[in-house]
Amino acid sequence: MATYVFSDVHGHAAPLARALERTEPSEGDAYYCLGDMIDRGPDPLGVISLVRGLPGSHVLMGNHEDLMMACMREPDNTLNAANWGMNGGIVTSEALASLSEEEADEVVAWVAGLPLCAHVEVAGRSYVLAHAGINPERVGEGPWDTPERLDALLAAQRPDDLMWIREDFWSRHTGLVDERGEGPVVIAGHTPTPYLGMVTGEGADLGRDEEGRACLVRLGADGSTGGVADRWDIDAGAAGGHGFGRVLVLRLDDGREFYEDIAEDE
Repeated sequence: MATYVFSDVHGHAAPLARALERTEPSEGDAYYCLGDMIDRGPDPLGVISLVRGLPGSHVLMGNHEDLMMACMREPDNTLNAANWGMNGGIVTSEALASLSEEEADEVVAWVAGLPLCAHVEVAGRSYVLAHAGINPERVGEGPWDTPERLDALLAAQRPDDLMWIREDFWSRHTGLVDERGEGPVVIAGHTPTPYLGMVTGEGADLGRDEEGRACLVRLGADGSTGGVADRWDIDAGAAGGHGFGRVLVLRLDDGREFYEDIAEDE
């Protein structure tokens, strides 16, 4: 029984399938997808199908699903359509158009019902999960030691922050982990890790391994957090496709990272 998180697959179903196969999914496992299943890559509906078929699947809405739903809610709004298209939505809209009306409506209804955030406890540590992160200015006083307190924390967040926040989250502590290192860690995607250094001012090498490939980044480990990184970025840049990013699935139980490169035709 294990818990996995991944995010920002962006239509790259084939490498996601390989990464998931390596985790050997089984009943009792839990998989948390933090959104941005769609757009840019060639097979957004394939990603949705894979994610929905996982045992113990929990899926959050990302900003690209938000862009899609804005178009679905107002199909005659040309500004929404242009915004989605400029952000890679054409491949997803064409994929939906290839389905029957009933099939397309079912997929859209499922996406519309996705939650924006979640929390989970693994090996004695609580994790807050959101596509983009949280707004530290909307974090109240802890402790965050019960599910009810974590529910209240997330209820105080704005939907736009959970799906779209960037600099205001990654550039400072969340206020959730105390000087003893106790408190929930926030795991998010949305910002590809090779760009994270530009957001935080920590340099271009942040978010790349020794071979220059996108990789997981843990931020915030210092004296004020008891040496515990309070923010983890798991967006390994799959949106950039072949030669830039990878698909990452992270196992929370032991920290193992399952990476898969994206081939030219994937």
